Amino acid sequence: MTKQATIPDQDALKRVGARVRKRLADDNQAYRIKTDRAEIFAFGNFLTPAECRKLITMIDLTAQPSALYDQDYSTGFRTSYSGNLNPHDPFVKGISRRIDDLLGMKAPMGESIQGQRYMPGQQFKPHNDWFYTDQPYWQTERKRGGQRSWTAMAFLNTVEKGGATHFSEIGVSVTPQPGVLLIWNNALPDGSPNPDTLHAGTPVEAGTKYVITKWYRTRKWA
Repeated sequence: MTKQATIPDQDALKRVGARVRKRLADDNQAYRIKTDRAEIFAFGNFLTPAECRKLITMIDLTAQPSALYDQDYSTGFRTSYSGNLNPHDPFVKGISRRIDDLLGMKAPMGESIQGQRYMPGQQFKPHNDWFYTDQPYWQTERKRGGQRSWTAMAFLNTVEKGGATHFSEIGVSVTPQPGVLLIWNNALPDGSPNPDTLHAGTPVEAGTKYVITKWYRTRKWA
């Protein structure tokens, strides 16, 4: 009998997934997007208009060409501008804690909130948020908190045209709406990475798109 290959952090992903799943199921403000291939939830009015405006200003002050683990900005795969917001800023810390509380996640498990800005023509081609553990970068990320479990992303403004978050494998597109928080589990219930969470930030055709994103790990993020 061939021994089944182990999946890094599978047990932890299974436990975290079950805990957050129950918490969101008990939250009457959570809207679950209708698909049986991924766990995707939305919360309306998570951020106020004033909070969105303040976050947009912070993003404009920190944004630089977005980086990837294995591709350069010049490849065109991810052409937005982004930057981590100061986790010690009281305003940012308050937003971060609200996301933690919503998911029932401990603060040390979360990465710093990242702000992203997309101008006309900019995009993020289809990708998964979970790490490919057969790639060299995994040896670093394994020590920095392990696999990513859940993603939380908030839209900060209305985009004139384009800029949807499109889950290509399941055919679901989410149009940016200010203050809406989108949450999804990057793993399946058994703790294995879910390939159906493949998603893209589709090209902005007119206007500018602003979002913030927070990723959670299976262990303390460093």
